Amino acid sequence: MQSHLEILKLLRSSCVPSFAVWLHVLLSGTLASGSPEKNATATSPGSPNLVLIVADDMGFSDTSPYGGEIFTPNIASLAYQGTMFINFHVAPTCTPTRAMLLTGRDNHDVGVGNMKELLADNQYGKPGYEGGLNSQAVTIATILRGAGYHTYMAGKWHLGQTKEQLPASQGFEDSVVLGEGGADNWEKKPYTPKYKAVHFYEGLREIDLPTDFYSSKFYTDKLLGYIDKNVSDGRPFFGYLAFQAVHQPHQAPAEFTERYTWTYRAGWSAIKEIRYQRQVELGIMPPGLELLSIPGIPDWSSLSPDEQRMSAKRMAVYAGMLEYMDMSIGRVLAYLKDKNLLDNTVIVFMSDNGGEATELLDSFPDYYRKNFDLTYERLGEKGTYSEYGPGWANVAMTPFSGFKIMTSEGGTRAPLVIRYPKKVAEGQRTDAFVSVLDIVPTLLDFAGVQAKNSGTLAGHTMTPLLGGSSKKVHEGTELFVAEIAGNVALYRGDYKLERNLPPFGDKQWHLYNLRLDPTEAHDLASTDSDLVKSLTGTYGDYIKQHNLVEVPDGYSVIEQAKKNMARGDH
Repeated sequence: MQSHLEILKLLRSSCVPSFAVWLHVLLSGTLASGSPEKNATATSPGSPNLVLIVADDMGFSDTSPYGGEIFTPNIASLAYQGTMFINFHVAPTCTPTRAMLLTGRDNHDVGVGNMKELLADNQYGKPGYEGGLNSQAVTIATILRGAGYHTYMAGKWHLGQTKEQLPASQGFEDSVVLGEGGADNWEKKPYTPKYKAVHFYEGLREIDLPTDFYSSKFYTDKLLGYIDKNVSDGRPFFGYLAFQAVHQPHQAPAEFTERYTWTYRAGWSAIKEIRYQRQVELGIMPPGLELLSIPGIPDWSSLSPDEQRMSAKRMAVYAGMLEYMDMSIGRVLAYLKDKNLLDNTVIVFMSDNGGEATELLDSFPDYYRKNFDLTYERLGEKGTYSEYGPGWANVAMTPFSGFKIMTSEGGTRAPLVIRYPKKVAEGQRTDAFVSVLDIVPTLLDFAGVQAKNSGTLAGHTMTPLLGGSSKKVHEGTELFVAEIAGNVALYRGDYKLERNLPPFGDKQWHLYNLRLDPTEAHDLASTDSDLVKSLTGTYGDYIKQHNLVEVPDGYSVIEQAKKNMARGDH
């Protein structure tokens, strides 16, 4: 079997630099895409505004409330003034998470049964495997707009670029988006040889970017502009801010990077241990966990002084990029406060998947030498390219192991914070199991909006837990299933049954008790075969229910990705 690091060098997908996917979604409906949900209940006076903020590829432990050393005071303020989730699960890559987050239906039902980059030959042309939102998708924006909400979006889309798939046709009144899964943060430029060009859209019109473009600033400016133009009309709004940060390429203004120049010189193992100890002190994680690592990560001491210096600088760029994103979130909070809207706004902050471990610099050295400045001195600035690799991705997901693409906790557990003073307990922290499936039911509940098909929501509202009247969202007997490219995770109560196909796993089922063993260090499959049999049987029912097209024997994400890229499927 190839090592994880060798595999990572071969893989790359727009939003999923690595590949794989899973999980569910939240709503249901069969409207024409983008037409307002006419049967949604109308808003009432005082209906709250809704702001959904998504970070891209941000690790579980990166922000200060989750144990990180990166200066993130605005995210911290949301956490301490609201409810902070420790056991929130997403898909291990971006597109399925975003499809689930916005549509409310299982990813296989709305077009993302597999990543377009990874579609097996037997999945092409099958319903649910369109690689972007299909005609069955009805977004939360469509539902809210039909109920009288203004609906705005700024940021990364990556759910299809046909006229029917763009946000302007999916319920968003105003939108400016990056169509692809990633791009340069300083200019309209691809960041990988996979793309010949990148595309930005305002509404349905492709646009060029301003000369002073920096992604986090630009998206924040646009979203605040959309909100401000209608702020005095008394109607509530839904704002979706989907940062490119902190997806590759890692880029940040020099003054932000410089703050962290010396922070990471101790190396990834030392920083991971420091973060874990801080998590223990904060009460986020219990003491005594086994901190596993990604196979193939070298000891920091085995790197030369120059290699250590460069690696620490790359992590510094990442930290600076994240701090700038936090500052941008602060701008949103300041605007809402200035307009006396802050305390009547539900604010949700989350990441879409685990940290990204792919090393494109090793895979395409000639491309990056030709198209980017790779020097230490300017790293992160305009014209440069930076990535942090598996050593720092493993730190990002402290205390878990694994990374973006894998159905291990390192790929699928993410931070989630919700603030709404009127109905969300302040300073609350919960380890109740929740997933991306629960976001839309919660937002609709807060808004007092019920879509005509809301009875088929896959998730549950979190409002009783958020208000402090309940300690859980899901009953222990409920099953939560996630699948993509043959990789599967099944959750029931405290237990998780997981399978990853080669090269990321051994194709075998592994069973973990996540409450006792959140780092998945102790496989229980051999000692609890009855539970394994029960869960795999239920997975068979899931396959039938969602018309899942299983990948064939011998399927390899590496070989399939190469094949699909050669024919332009990206």
